[in-house]
Amino acid sequence: MSKDQTLDDVDRAILRALQADARVSNAEIAREVGLAPSAVFERIKKLEARGTIQGYETRVEPDALDLGLLAFIFVRAEERPGEARAGELLAHVPGVQEVHHIAGEDCYLVKVRAKDTRALGRLLNEGFGAVPCVTTTRTTIVLETLFETLALEPPAPPEPALPLAQKAHESTAEESSRG
Repeated sequence: MSKDQTLDDVDRAILRALQADARVSNAEIAREVGLAPSAVFERIKKLEARGTIQGYETRVEPDALDLGLLAFIFVRAEERPGEARAGELLAHVPGVQEVHHIAGEDCYLVKVRAKDTRALGRLLNEGFGAVPCVTTTRTTIVLETLFETLALEPPAPPEPALPLAQKAHESTAEESSRG
């Protein structure tokens, strides 16, 4: 996002409202932020056009689709530094929800959902095993998810920098008042 496209407090409030409930009406957001619904609509359209808002999704209970097993898989691949060919291929394996290119001994961290351990084994053998440059995997099965969110807290605007002389004066005044 360029400097002329920084988020103001109203944009941040709109983002918080949409992340809490993507189906919230423009009228309700307008009441929260003190603008007309048409102004909120225009701001949302601008946030979408800039790519700040990337989309709207429906979250589905995994058990409803018989995908109750959640696992994270660390993947090592034989590829040149900076290359992400294995990650691109892993992203197309059925059951894969996320692929992260990571630093460290492993190359990727992959989040997957499966019906059970047998289905997870098939996913590893048939899906990950079909990616030619994958050399090893380490799998961690999640026993229970205690907290999970997709929401991002919009950062607060930076406070204006005070000149050093003013900072020093405020610091001295604060120390004097403590006495």
